[in-house]
Amino acid sequence: MLKPNVQLLLTGNELMTGDIVDSNSAMIAQQFKELGLDIVRKVTIADNLTSLVNEINSLAKQSDILVINGGLGPTIDDLTAQALARATQVELVEHREALAHLTLWCEKRGAKLNAPNLKQTLLPHGCTIIANKEGSAVGFKVTHLSCDIYCTPGVPRELKTMLAEQITPDIAKKIPKKLITDVTRLQVFGLGESTLQKLIDEQLPNWPENIELGFRAGMPLLEVKLTTTSPEGHKIKPEWHTKLANVLGDHIIVKIENTPLSLAKHILLQLTDNNLKITTAESCTGGLIASLLTKEVGASICFEAGFVTYSNHMKTTLLDVSNKLLDQHGAVSEEVVLAMAQGALKKSSADFVIAVSGIAGPAGGSIEKPVGSVWIAWGHKNNLKTVALLMPLPRSYFQEYVANICLDLVRRELISSTQTPNYIVERKLC
Repeated sequence: MLKPNVQLLLTGNELMTGDIVDSNSAMIAQQFKELGLDIVRKVTIADNLTSLVNEINSLAKQSDILVINGGLGPTIDDLTAQALARATQVELVEHREALAHLTLWCEKRGAKLNAPNLKQTLLPHGCTIIANKEGSAVGFKVTHLSCDIYCTPGVPRELKTMLAEQITPDIAKKIPKKLITDVTRLQVFGLGESTLQKLIDEQLPNWPENIELGFRAGMPLLEVKLTTTSPEGHKIKPEWHTKLANVLGDHIIVKIENTPLSLAKHILLQLTDNNLKITTAESCTGGLIASLLTKEVGASICFEAGFVTYSNHMKTTLLDVSNKLLDQHGAVSEEVVLAMAQGALKKSSADFVIAVSGIAGPAGGSIEKPVGSVWIAWGHKNNLKTVALLMPLPRSYFQEYVANICLDLVRRELISSTQTPNYIVERKLC
């Protein structure tokens, strides 16, 4: 059996005018690549019913798999369902499953169903629903001219979940294992691409050619991918995965199985599993750590309070940091972050704490404490640790990277890591 021919059809006037930049096709291509599938052709057209019908018929004749992206919304220019019905010569009918989904979606938001919304329940007769966990419009699948057609929403967040949880698993079931590309994905924090490559070159110089090593850079997390396309590569990959894991150590957060989780989510899961609570005391990060935690569903189980004490006066008022400490050592000091941590623990009755004070810049530094200096205190109430780092980065990058370093230090504490992270080795101030 040959690999399926895969093509994409993107719809929307906004794509044609440049009001929206297409990122969805890259997302689809990346997910399909992990199945060993390449996108043969990508077509983008405006919201025109006749053009859509003609293009669907043309692409279906040439493809084994066709993904149509966009045109599932409630407005008059969302034409995908209508075009599929016309191309496949079936009626548009109200789909019970789509109606149930939309009804529940509206109830959760306190909204009423209206005529435009109900348009999203009119789908080609006989289609199979693809659930949408994120949005109001379900996706759907039809078979036309021996081609499997998957209709997906244009909202990237909705598309990402639908691809990962439903579409790619459905396609994978139809491809012989010997044709499937096997991808192992590792989520990493605290190592850049060049450092990663240097470690591998030095410690694993005989990396096998039939295991492709790739990096997907991101802020703050990086993804390392081990890809094999042959039976020989599949067979030896577990051994080399173990070797790589030994080199990277606790910089590896997790082996990614489905949708990657944030650092904050990993910490919250560990805290929840152990019935523990965490608090934060922030100065230079301005509440970003607390924001990253509370962004995650279920944060309230283990996070009840955080303190943003940007001024010395508020450090004293809210966290009981003494004026004597501030006068003697300054706000950016080990003594003050420890006092902030202890004050936050006392006020919140939490088990774990993160406290941070630094100079985000671009001004405010000195010879002793240059811009980018930061003191962090973290750990369990009975075992607090501190470290000073120098992170001479633009203000927003400084805040984001420092916030995630703080989260990573707690993650390491929760897994009882004894390894020193690379960012401390390279950035330790004193």
